[in-house]
Amino acid sequence: MTPASGEQDARSPLAPTASRAIGENGRVGDSTADGLLERTLRVLGCFSEDEPELGATRLAERTGLSPSTLHRLLARMVELGLLTRVPGRRYAVGRRLFELGELSPLALRLRETALPHMLRIYEATGENVHLAVLDAPSPGEASALFVGRVTGHGSVPTLSRMGGRLALHAVGVGKALLALQSDDWIREYCAHGLERETVHTITEETALLADVEATRARGYAYAREEMTLGNVSIAAALGSVPGLPRAAVGVVSHIDRADERRLAGLVRQAASELSRALRA
Repeated sequence: MTPASGEQDARSPLAPTASRAIGENGRVGDSTADGLLERTLRVLGCFSEDEPELGATRLAERTGLSPSTLHRLLARMVELGLLTRVPGRRYAVGRRLFELGELSPLALRLRETALPHMLRIYEATGENVHLAVLDAPSPGEASALFVGRVTGHGSVPTLSRMGGRLALHAVGVGKALLALQSDDWIREYCAHGLERETVHTITEETALLADVEATRARGYAYAREEMTLGNVSIAAALGSVPGLPRAAVGVVSHIDRADERRLAGLVRQAASELSRALRA
């Protein structure tokens, strides 16, 4: 139950001085701090759930940096703890980023406050419990970012992970977050295409708007085999909390044992109580 999203403090290694900047020609001190920061983020952006470890050759291909510049940058990032070396002459995200991520309000404030409420749902059901926030620079880029998860040996397999993202229209927490948006916002979201995850995923604007309206009317979202065949997801949105993005808590169960009424009651209660706790 550890997220990997973060912010930087005043002493962050992500903000070096201009005198330590590394230029495209490989020399230290001939570029701005902003240029070095951009290149650092380009390197970090190469890592993903599918490829958590990468070699220098792959990083050079993806970043477009020259071998000499990349070599110097990687060495400095390892020194600062932003990257770590792993077997096979590869690199992975370093411990310093984990430490910084734990300082994010999504971890310190939202997730830590939410865990007792999520654990109560898990203890009552034995199922996966998720906490997600709306990450929406724009409707076309919007997704459900998972910031909390409680699971166990008897829980059904899911595609979600801490720090991972899933399509809003295909999961319970995402649908709960969609229901908070205006219809015009949702239309713009749909205009960028609704990816089909399973044969049951809603992929048409009219159908999604009707589903969102049903979510608003009953007070919780319901996704039936729309992300993973055999799974049902039920979720409820939290109230607005100053300083935090809109969030939702949900539970995922196998379709054969999902008691919609009971699960809906549990997530709605958790969302209400958690909202009050965050505002206190």
